[in-house]
Amino acid sequence: MRIQLSKFGDMLVSRESGREAFLAFQPTLSKWPEQEKLEIDFNGVDVFNPSWADEFITPLINKYGDKVVLLSSDNPSVVATLKLLNREVWKR
Repeated sequence: MRIQLSKFGDMLVSRESGREAFLAFQPTLSKWPEQEKLEIDFNGVDVFNPSWADEFITPLINKYGDKVVLLSSDNPSVVATLKLLNREVWKR
């Protein structure tokens, strides 16, 4: 399953909106066949804040571990945020 983060907006900037996005995504996640990878796609995101990422991506990684794949991005905001969160797990 691929999660297009741009569906949550192009400026993902606050802890509160990250938490809201994570909660809103739960019904979709409950239908996800766990044998599949969960790909996080950053295309279309202009600003990616560490607070937002910590509320959305960190819980996914904590729960699903290696099933979460962070797709490559050349967006400096995405790269810096993931480095800050120590999530430099780039895969295609």
